[in-house]
Order: sequence, then structure tokens, then C-alpha cells
Amino acid sequence: MIEGLLRLPLRRFEDERGWFYELRRDSLLPKRTAQTNVSFSRRGVIRGLHYHERGQDDLFACLRGTARVVVLDRVSGETFSEDIGDDNPVAIYVPGRHAHGFEALTDLLFAYHVTEEYDPSDPDEHGIPWNDERVAHLWSTTTPILSARDAS
Repeated sequence: MIEGLLRLPLRRFEDERGWFYELRRDSLLPKRTAQTNVSFSRRGVIRGLHYHERGQDDLFACLRGTARVVVLDRVSGETFSEDIGDDNPVAIYVPGRHAHGFEALTDLLFAYHVTEEYDPSDPDEHGIPWNDERVAHLWSTTTPILSARDAS
């Protein structure tokens, strides 16, 4: 397993009203989270790979649908991937020094709990191409939908 990466199974409590997950408990994490973001992605979208040099870590959780999380240890070249979401309720904690991203295997809602607030005047966002030879085989698609930033 990649150093510092945590895989946190989510316990689902269900009754006639629906269900409940405890999504984040800071006492279980190496660092406290400071901001939560939610994105919607259509099937076929890849977001990433991104990494953070100043120490922002991410806690990923798929709230609806299924996402493939991909992580690359930029030093060792070790990789990790797991499909999370409806059929596999797991949160993945990624130290920001590792390149990370996800693919929408279905339309999905995705939550990112991050340990640093985003600063648009000095963003700590760096990229590695989604199709870098170390991770290209981990995605389910060879023709993803990408942002302009992730495509360049």
C-alpha cells in the first residue's frame, strides 16, 4: 500500500427511512480537514491526476454512483486504484504529495474533504497527465472527458 494512504470503510446504518453514513471523523485522520468540496461528474470524466507540494491531503468519498480512485506515488512509482461508491462504501485518504484523481464510472456525486483551504491567488495544484505510462492501464477508458487543464 502506498505510504500514508488510508482506506476507510464506511458503515451504513439503514432502516425504513433510508440510510446514514458517518463520512468523516477527524480523529481517525492524520490531519484535520479544513474545507469540503462536492462535484458532479458525468460517466467517462477523469479528474486529475493532481498533487499538492505544500501538504494538502484529500479524503475522497463517492456519495452517489461509482468512481475509480487512482493514486500514484511520484517517488516510488507504486500505484493504487479502487472503485468506490454505491457498491463499495469506502473513503480514501490521500496524502497530497501523491498524484491522485478519479474516473466517473457512472454519473456521480463526489466529495473531497481537504486539509487546506483553496487559495485561488496561489493554488497548490500541480498535474501529471491522466495517461502517464505508470497509470494509463488503471483507467477503464482511453477516451475520457477532461477539463482543459487536465488535457494539457
